[in-house]
Amino acid sequence: MAPVGSAVSSQPVKGIALMALAMLLIPIVDGIAKYLSADYSPFFLSWARYMVASAIVLPAAVILRGRHFLPRERRTSHVARTVCLVAAMTLYFLSIARIPLATAVSAYFVGPIIAVALSAILLKERLTLRKFVSLVLGFAGAIIILRPGTVIEPGILLALSAGLFFALYLVATRHTSTASDLIETLAFQCVVGTILLTPQALLTWSTPTWDDLTFFVGLGGLSAASHALAIAAFRFADVSSLSPLVYLELIGAVMIGYFAFNEVPQGFTIVGAALIVFAGYLLLNRRSVPVECRNV
Repeated sequence: MAPVGSAVSSQPVKGIALMALAMLLIPIVDGIAKYLSADYSPFFLSWARYMVASAIVLPAAVILRGRHFLPRERRTSHVARTVCLVAAMTLYFLSIARIPLATAVSAYFVGPIIAVALSAILLKERLTLRKFVSLVLGFAGAIIILRPGTVIEPGILLALSAGLFFALYLVATRHTSTASDLIETLAFQCVVGTILLTPQALLTWSTPTWDDLTFFVGLGGLSAASHALAIAAFRFADVSSLSPLVYLELIGAVMIGYFAFNEVPQGFTIVGAALIVFAGYLLLNRRSVPVECRNV
């Protein structure tokens, strides 16, 4: 998601409710993707997600922005960050096909923490003590989830790689945020994401059954809905009120994993996830990273 504007009205409860709903929709999308991954390639699922989202977003963008519904400035930067977002989502879909949802989300959440280190290196942002502590805690949480010395699950490496690409996306987003329009950016991501994933979709093509079409519509439709809800939330409440709600996604992932796939998080995953969540919360309290959701 692109950075959200700063104009806020005085209805924080409404904003919190919208953001909470947005964050709880994302694990449902993940659950749909995990269910479909038994019969369809994650590359095909990523493409289908963008295709359905495009069918919803692009008409809305044309209505709201007319024929100038795509960004006209810094298009190279927009392409670069969309490539990072597409890579993050595809790697994440590859991971949830192999490991429990809660484990994948926990590993993925290192992304905003990595973004702090990358921002210090690439954007020359100041690395404060709070940020440094967050980096140490996040790294420790990732190590605990990986459990070096045991056989490392490839799915966890995929989720961590997804988090790395999401971090690159966050840094690129921060770099171009002053020239970003929310609607134009979202439309651009849908168009470029669909184009990038089309070759992989063709190579791994599986024609969806009629029974699965509803799930495919939900995959893209709920992604677009969660994005729209998050954007709307920031019109009613400020960042400090909404930022902690991103961790509802982890709670949702645990619930979906348990009730839909009989997944019970292991002790190491719980400890590692707790460290990563606390590390991220330290950053969110000081607005050190942009608030994003990884849905389109």
